[in-house]
Amino acid sequence: MLNWAELWNGNPKGYNNQRSKLRLMVFTQAVALAEPPTIGTLYGIGVGPGDSELISLKGLRYLQQCPIVAYPAGLEGQPGIAEQIIAPWLTSQQQIPLTFPYVHNPHQLQQAWQVAASTIWHYLSQGQDIAFACEGDVGVYSTFTYLAETLANLYPHAMIQRIPGISSPMAAAAALDIPLAYQPEQVAIIPALQRLETLPEALAWADVVVLLKVSKVYTTVWQLLKKLNLLQTSYVVVRASMANQQIYQDLERYPDLQLPYFSQLIIVTSDRGQPGTQEAPETDPIEPSGT
Repeated sequence: MLNWAELWNGNPKGYNNQRSKLRLMVFTQAVALAEPPTIGTLYGIGVGPGDSELISLKGLRYLQQCPIVAYPAGLEGQPGIAEQIIAPWLTSQQQIPLTFPYVHNPHQLQQAWQVAASTIWHYLSQGQDIAFACEGDVGVYSTFTYLAETLANLYPHAMIQRIPGISSPMAAAAALDIPLAYQPEQVAIIPALQRLETLPEALAWADVVVLLKVSKVYTTVWQLLKKLNLLQTSYVVVRASMANQQIYQDLERYPDLQLPYFSQLIIVTSDRGQPGTQEAPETDPIEPSGT
């Protein structure tokens, strides 16, 4: 009988015996089968609103070290926003464009998420890591949210990590050279196509309202802002942070803007006064930090 202790020490008695060799082979295969297969990790990376330099250092590191990079496919064969953002940073990675239709039909969307999740799992199950590049942040109205949830439901052993990114409202406020919010202010972010009916209520309680993807409802929103006398403190930012960014201020002059899909409207309802005139709220003293 083969002595496993001696085998471990490198001097097994009877090792040259054919039967012992066979036993060793069977034992080695049994150990290999007992080990769970290596599963790759899906990294959801928020790559920012459009400017390729707004991706985080951590996001860039994982984007470049993963052998496979996936992203939402563009329309009509054109590169999508996320693909354009990461293009300068990619080297020799395999690229996988995934199709997510621009529709509101739940069945079509669910089917697309399942197909995408199955495609991702094909590579993860082989031990390969995948970076999924997502415009903006992975947790704010993000395609990655639905992909990750579908993947986890279909394949419970899937490993998923999220790396945050800069959202378009932050980029839009920076483009306007205004703060998105002072410390005492409340901010509402509304997906204009799905929840426009909540806008009047949000304007009543929020100091700042951001309407995402406002293009198809702009005229309706403009009429409401005119009625509430808010046009002079409302701003439209198109393709925030991109090379072809556009800004519209004093919207009284723009009742009929024809806007592209990636357009957002920032409405300031509070009386902010002139820059630098905001009073700091009363708070308890904070000890300075740092080393």
